Amino acid sequence: MPRTRSLPLTLWASISSLALVAGCGSDGGAAEGAEATAGPAVPAYVSRPDLTAPDIEITTAAAAPEADGSVVLLGPKSEGAPLTGVLIVDEAGEPIWIHPTESRSYDVRVQELDGEPVLTWWQGTSPVVGMGIGEFVIVDDSYRQIATVTTGGDVDPGQADIHEGRLTPDGTALLTAYVKEQVDLTEFGGPADGWVWDNVVQEVDVDTGEVLFSWRSLDHVPLEATKSELSDDGGTEDEPFDYFHVNSVAEDADGSLLVSARNTWGVYDLDRESGEVLWTLGGEESDFELGDGVEFAWQHDAERQADGTLTLFDNQSEPDIGPTSRGLRLALDEQAGTATLVTEYLPPDPDRLAGSQGSLEVLPNGNVFIGWGSRPYYSEFDADGTLLWDAALGSGDNYRAYRAQWSATPADPPDAVLEDDAVYVSWNGATEVASWRLVAGEDEVAAEAGEPVARSGFETRLPVDGDPAYLAVEALDAEGRVLGSTVPSD
Repeated sequence: MPRTRSLPLTLWASISSLALVAGCGSDGGAAEGAEATAGPAVPAYVSRPDLTAPDIEITTAAAAPEADGSVVLLGPKSEGAPLTGVLIVDEAGEPIWIHPTESRSYDVRVQELDGEPVLTWWQGTSPVVGMGIGEFVIVDDSYRQIATVTTGGDVDPGQADIHEGRLTPDGTALLTAYVKEQVDLTEFGGPADGWVWDNVVQEVDVDTGEVLFSWRSLDHVPLEATKSELSDDGGTEDEPFDYFHVNSVAEDADGSLLVSARNTWGVYDLDRESGEVLWTLGGEESDFELGDGVEFAWQHDAERQADGTLTLFDNQSEPDIGPTSRGLRLALDEQAGTATLVTEYLPPDPDRLAGSQGSLEVLPNGNVFIGWGSRPYYSEFDADGTLLWDAALGSGDNYRAYRAQWSATPADPPDAVLEDDAVYVSWNGATEVASWRLVAGEDEVAAEAGEPVARSGFETRLPVDGDPAYLAVEALDAEGRVLGSTVPSD
């Protein structure tokens, strides 16, 4: 069976008609602070006038971003942002791939499928702030879509939520979904015939769409574990109580699943077969005694690292609990039942509270890369917690930020425009272009290649001497090999 699984047209029509509820406080809500609405200066590209991107500013604390060939992957969004969609930038914040999308894009990252690097992100609609209905898109290193993956089994197709689309080495995807269920909410001051969001975790075979594992929070985590308060008009079918709010799923070292639930302040280790909760870290039902500096609140992105520690992004906000959001690395002693602080990763400003979203990634060299969610920044730290550099998006929030190796050559040729005795050239998504050169002459046969001009950001300007009858432009890699070519338009 093919990997692509299409949503029924009736379902798309239904979810497309739902309005996006505005506001802050849940994942994917409007970004906080003035930087979320004051649009920055955005570059205009002669060769691609249809594209804009944030003007990212790198601020250096201890060292400039290392030019190691890796890229930064983002999904900027929100009112006033210059781009809603997928964005790949280099270490200096210069755009490499600008991919506007009709809806907001979440969880943009490099992963592996069948041993090959792929790019994945969520797309769909958000009928409720902090939740989504859609699918994860998978593209190859030419940006051609090779698969989509979404929910199945006891959850309707096309219900994959924004929070997680993690591929495993077994060709499966770990997904989340939100499903309405009716429960008695009188204990919380709500109606006896109230409604809550039941949180679903699924493992789905990417090739077939078969659901291999499905878990529901209401079967394993009681409503009493919540840290959220039921609003006066909440708990209805139109506004179910969001008691759990799953926001990440990752494989643990022993094959179990680590699940982060924002609204219980808890991380849960699930048996991959039975769904039993093996242990809980944090919240009202913690199986661990939390050491000094460990307690986290409204957290995201819990993952086990190769050294056995557990990392997460600690929001501490919405409502505010601590003075700032932060990254945490924790040591867990499951036999002793203790959790101790190993490293705390603090932002350069002392009050960077992210009311939603956020991520923490441990890089291959041991550094830590943090995306600050609803606060439009991303940062890199050394393993000991020293801030190396910080980047500001200017406006628009961003669910997660990743730094990874990514090599791509687009299926489409470069774009070039001849204007005012110069060629303006770009190749949206190409990662290996080191320089450009003109090929000019009386005709194509007699044309000669000029001297290479170093690539200067997303778009490069190449001066043209005289008025050649034939003109083309070539993209070269670092060794001078031709990667692609095009003929400029006027």
